[in-house]
Amino acid sequence: MNNPLGGIIPDQPPIDPQSNVHELKSRLEWGEPAFTILDIRDRNTYNDGHIMGAMSMPMEELVDRAGSSLAKSRDVYIYGETDEQTTQAAQQLRSAGFEHISELKGGLPAWKAVGGPTEGVLESRTPAGADDYNVVSRMQNQAETQQK
Repeated sequence: MNNPLGGIIPDQPPIDPQSNVHELKSRLEWGEPAFTILDIRDRNTYNDGHIMGAMSMPMEELVDRAGSSLAKSRDVYIYGETDEQTTQAAQQLRSAGFEHISELKGGLPAWKAVGGPTEGVLESRTPAGADDYNVVSRMQNQAETQQK
C-alpha cells in the first residue's frame, strides 16, 4: 500500500480469513480506511436490514460485480444468511483472485448483538437502544465485550 505520510501512519496488517464482529466494529469505530463490507444475501433481505455501509452483492452476481468494482487487494469483509454461505462466497472470491477476504462470523445477528449500526426498511422501524446515542456508553460496552 502506498503510504503518502512516509511511515507516520502504519500500514494496516492483513485481515484474517475469518473475523468476528468485534474486530470489524472496532475497525469501523476507529475510522480505519480502505475496506469494504459485502452482504451476499438476496436483495430484498438486504433492503430489510444490513450492516450500515455494506454493499449488496447477491451470491449469483458476486464474482462478476466484485471483479468489476473492487480492487483485488482491498480488504473485504463478507457475510450472508449462514456461516456456510459466507464461507462459500469467500471461496469464490479467493478463487477469483481476491487477496484479503474475511468471513464475518455470525453475520447480521452477531453484528446486532454487539450493537453494531444497521440500516434498512425494517431496521429503521426498530427503536434505538438506551445507549445508541451515548458514545461513552457504547465505548464502555465495546471494551467490556472485547474483554470477554
